[in-house]
Amino acid sequence: MGEVLVAVGTRKGLWLLRSSDRRSWEVDGPHLLMKSVAACAIDTRGERPRILAGASYDHWGPAVSWSDDLGATWSEAPDGSGVRFPADLGASVEQVWQIRPDTAHRPGVVWAGTEPSALWRSDDGGETFSLCEGLWNHPHRPTWEPGGGGQALHTILPHPADGARLMVAMSTGGVYVSDDAGQRWNPSNSGIDAGFLPGEEPEYGQCVHKVARDPVDPERLFAQNHGGVYRSDDGGESWTSIAGGLPSDFGFPVVAHPHRARTAWVLPLTADVERMPPERTLQVWRTDDAGGSWSGSALSRPGSFYGSVLRDAMAADDVPDAAGVYVGTRDGSVYASADEGESWAEIVSHLPDVLCVRAAALP
Repeated sequence: MGEVLVAVGTRKGLWLLRSSDRRSWEVDGPHLLMKSVAACAIDTRGERPRILAGASYDHWGPAVSWSDDLGATWSEAPDGSGVRFPADLGASVEQVWQIRPDTAHRPGVVWAGTEPSALWRSDDGGETFSLCEGLWNHPHRPTWEPGGGGQALHTILPHPADGARLMVAMSTGGVYVSDDAGQRWNPSNSGIDAGFLPGEEPEYGQCVHKVARDPVDPERLFAQNHGGVYRSDDGGESWTSIAGGLPSDFGFPVVAHPHRARTAWVLPLTADVERMPPERTLQVWRTDDAGGSWSGSALSRPGSFYGSVLRDAMAADDVPDAAGVYVGTRDGSVYASADEGESWAEIVSHLPDVLCVRAAALP
């Protein structure tokens, strides 16, 4: 195994954790100090890994920064060429909530998702972005409503076998799919509950918290909803509940195993008002049979944890033999498992509020 890099975005900067054995860690940071880093990515497609961060100053607003030397130096697009709405739209980006390198089909392409819910495409590795007008001009957009964390597009899933197919998810609004590289979009929420809305199940408006794609069968997807954990076996056309066996069906993150089929992790929280782990024990639950059954593993002492974990603050690395799993908490701790979630260790503590975590094996 080579070196593993874990990027941890917080309310006050980005930390970089590196390890050659996933047990002892070198902690480097803060980078982008006093910027709120709500999205990050590690792009390993080039000769050198590129770290991307969606960072925001309270005064100057959001931008995408990048480093090609593991954080030694950082660059940012000149004002107006980064993630910025055209002036005639009368809109402004409040936050970058997702950065996703398109590793399947398009060298150099990086996608971004923002608040308000908009999709952006970069063709130069994340240095400059253009608005994907097909989604922005969708007739549903004026009726998308903000969730508790804002009206954010937080999930972007390029299809690994079909370069024209792309999935996004937002809170609230739900899941949308494009079959023509982002020109036209259709809602894809059949079977996902929206208990906070009156009447029958709506076509869209679901508060989907996160979606992950199975690496072996790309038509299989896992979704963590605002109440409900779901699986789709037909690329999002329909969804079935797989929450049976979990201590709670509420939560924010869901992570698919990077190279093994039918395996995913969730982190249950008690619903709505409390948003704390069941029994006040931070715990990650794994399925190895696409949600047919679940097994849990505790990260904290029983009855000792009162915090929560956000939707992008859990990630898995892509080490071939056994994937590592990482969880960042809102009280500034990062936990790591080198054995796919069987056992855990706290690898750093007392950081600011953790907003996002990404991990990758370095080439």
